[in-house]
Amino acid sequence: MKINIATVDSFTNRAFSGNPAAVVLLEEKLSALQMQQIALEMNLSETAFVEKTEVPSRFNLRWFTPTLEIDLCGHATLASAYWMLRKGWAKEGEEMVFSTLSGELRVKSMGNKLEMNFPLLPTVQKTHFKYSDHFMNKKVIASAELKKNWILELESADEVESCIPDFADIAANSEEGIIITARGKKGFDIYSRFFGPNVGVPEDPVTGFAHCALMDYWHQKTGESILRAYQASKRGGEMEIEKKGDRVLIRGEAVGVMEGILEF
Repeated sequence: MKINIATVDSFTNRAFSGNPAAVVLLEEKLSALQMQQIALEMNLSETAFVEKTEVPSRFNLRWFTPTLEIDLCGHATLASAYWMLRKGWAKEGEEMVFSTLSGELRVKSMGNKLEMNFPLLPTVQKTHFKYSDHFMNKKVIASAELKKNWILELESADEVESCIPDFADIAANSEEGIIITARGKKGFDIYSRFFGPNVGVPEDPVTGFAHCALMDYWHQKTGESILRAYQASKRGGEMEIEKKGDRVLIRGEAVGVMEGILEF
């Protein structure tokens, strides 16, 4: 079997920055096992698989890390929509509707940017059972719990940037992962990083799903409904997020960096 596959960098307009995802636009059916094997072979934080339906502009979308299928992935959705526009699976200005494990997701192009309509992930202010006061020798000033993950707020954006994670310790004290965050700098409202060793992603370069929770967290703290966000990984990436009721609009750019054929 031969399938076309591409790598797209999301939440950036420069190659080799942002968050890379592999994208497969399916011309024929693959099993979940085959998708998982491809994701392991690509060894990126996520590989996305897009399938056409009988209804125009409606698609099925699944995401796999190297180790398992996940419920929600922002950067791989952005990458998929970008590549679909490039390959003629969608048209400029046309809304793409995806059926996923997290329900219906919508994406539309806005000039150079894409806007994703995602569910707001509710957070509950709560003290972490291990990282109540400090995380990797950084002071924790507030924290919140969300489904399978935690948000830890540090004192400053500099503390977020300089944090050195112990992935074994994080894996032992989280279900999926830990989001660290702080008030931003350099024109950004918030900074963050995401560590997910238990889902095969020690540090994710730029994380869409995390910002669905960060929007809720920071809205509770500040009342702000629109935030410029920077994820301070080594690759770095940026986005604008906006709260709309129980939804989050995530706006960002993407760039294609590789296209090839996978044989198996």
